[in-house]
Amino acid sequence: MSEADARVGRGQVTAWGLWDWGSSAFHAVIGTFVFAVYLTDSVGEDLPGDISASAWLGWALGIAGLLVALTAPVTGQRFDATANRKRSLAIMTAVTVCLIAAMFFVRDDYHYLWLGLVLLALGHVFVELATVPYNAMLRQVSTPATVGRVSGFGWAMGYFGGIFLLLICYFGFIAGDGDERGLFGVATEDGLNIRLVVLLAALWFAVFALPVFFAVPEVRRSGADPGAASAGFLASYRVLWRDLRELWVLDRRVIWFLLASAIFRDGLAGVFAFGAVLAVQVYGISDSDVLLFGIAANVVAALGAIVAGRFDDSIGPKRVIVVSLVSAIVCGGALLVVSGATMFWIFGLGLTLFVGPAQASARSFLTRLTPPGREGQLFGLYTTTGRAASFLSPSLFGLFVWGFGADRAGIAGLLVVLIGGLIALLLVPAPDDRGSRVPAPASVA
Repeated sequence: MSEADARVGRGQVTAWGLWDWGSSAFHAVIGTFVFAVYLTDSVGEDLPGDISASAWLGWALGIAGLLVALTAPVTGQRFDATANRKRSLAIMTAVTVCLIAAMFFVRDDYHYLWLGLVLLALGHVFVELATVPYNAMLRQVSTPATVGRVSGFGWAMGYFGGIFLLLICYFGFIAGDGDERGLFGVATEDGLNIRLVVLLAALWFAVFALPVFFAVPEVRRSGADPGAASAGFLASYRVLWRDLRELWVLDRRVIWFLLASAIFRDGLAGVFAFGAVLAVQVYGISDSDVLLFGIAANVVAALGAIVAGRFDDSIGPKRVIVVSLVSAIVCGGALLVVSGATMFWIFGLGLTLFVGPAQASARSFLTRLTPPGREGQLFGLYTTTGRAASFLSPSLFGLFVWGFGADRAGIAGLLVVLIGGLIALLLVPAPDDRGSRVPAPASVA
């Protein structure tokens, strides 16, 4: 056993996974189910003018996504070069927590919409950038024999954390009618119940993010380009372009996998993004049951990620992703022809069962390919390529719905994305135990 392997313990893995559990506060509560909905349905409800609050939200998040796509690779590159991956994660986590807490001041009045949009957009930027050093730490808390199951454990922690917090928020602060909501009887005036949920989310993220900073040691400076640490902003892109050319010459698997994973990851994201809409509009599930289906879907995806992690380590991440994508496509194809709530529960949960494994093994695949010392840079590119392809699922979903005049047809648009990602992945050779053949980068003058 190497020295690196000897340092990896169960406590470090748990501490690392707890960050995913904590970050679910932003992804589930702030960005998806509670605060974003509060902005569009309550705060911006009386917004004057012809542009709706939803449109402003879309544009704000679009700008945030562009900022992430432009900065993720060079920030990850700098984390590697300066060997301060953990410190960078701590700073960006702290900034995200502060941004979430500041959302408490967004009252139920359209004059506060702009504050809410700015805070939400900045929160998306910093939490996305924080995932770059976090994902890069996967190699620090795993060995070549366990990287798959550790990655699956992290994904599952994110799913379970989001479910648990959403249940607390719903039953404690949101459920019910009238001027007071939830088991705690919180007043709804000025959106107080939602604003208290925001404070709970900030506290949740802060508390569960702490263990990783105490349990996991800082990365050593090895294999990274020392010149990248001193390079300015524009010079960092020249370093990035040089490294990409080097990867293309010496090991194109990394480039092809980044492209393939961007496609199928966007298809997987589309499954959750449009699942609730399809459940109500096509299969007749009631609004109240949608939340129950969402909880069940996250539980199933989490369990799938945990189980598939074991197979990832034994048969390799590529086979896990291929089986997951094929199975998801089969379930999606069935949803095109079946009807009724029961069939949606069966095949919808069957589809989500394979979302977690594909996402977790994609992270494992890239970790196995990445040369030591370049984890931050390549996971930065992983984030960027994902952002670059994020238009595929929404665009094709809308195109198929418009073209066929039926919401059900949108499923076919998602299947096209998943099939395209599967075909692209089949062309990428699987990683081996030796990882990438790319040598450590030379210094930049």
